[in-house]
Amino acid sequence: MKMHTLLVAVAVAAALGGCQRTSFSGMNTQQRPAPLMPAPVGGVQSGQLAPPTMAAPGEFPTAPTAPEVSTVAPEVAAANAPELTREALIGRWSAGTGGTTCDVFLSLTKWTGGYRAASRGCVGSAAAISAWDVQGKQVILSDSSGNQVARLYQSANERYDGSTSSGQPISLSR
Repeated sequence: MKMHTLLVAVAVAAALGGCQRTSFSGMNTQQRPAPLMPAPVGGVQSGQLAPPTMAAPGEFPTAPTAPEVSTVAPEVAAANAPELTREALIGRWSAGTGGTTCDVFLSLTKWTGGYRAASRGCVGSAAAISAWDVQGKQVILSDSSGNQVARLYQSANERYDGSTSSGQPISLSR
């Protein structure tokens, strides 16, 4: 019984000990740090801006143009392209076609026409990409029925260029 009373007393003392307030009476909490010195600033220049160029009322300014993607002839690409491995291609790629870009994901899961692929945010023929495979020095992208969507060759490290079955340039890059 004495042991039981001792354990209860220790438990109560521990519980009450945790409820005490700690005071920082020795610290002045109203004291603020000294202000910093301002950084030196160079001279300020002034002058008139050129007047804005305005299009005639009702006209829109000329839209900027995207840089042209140079495509390599398939025969030249095939001759100079390095050998490919499927393992080097798995993962996320940025596909560019028709002036737009989207994501293409290549995996090693078996699928109609080769291996499973998925596209996100793609338009046109790139939206149909759902399979891929390597044939020699080429990457073949296919739709869910196994029909070829595009054929690409490696043009640089982590970049593949080619054309869709309709003849439009397409690229994959990371």
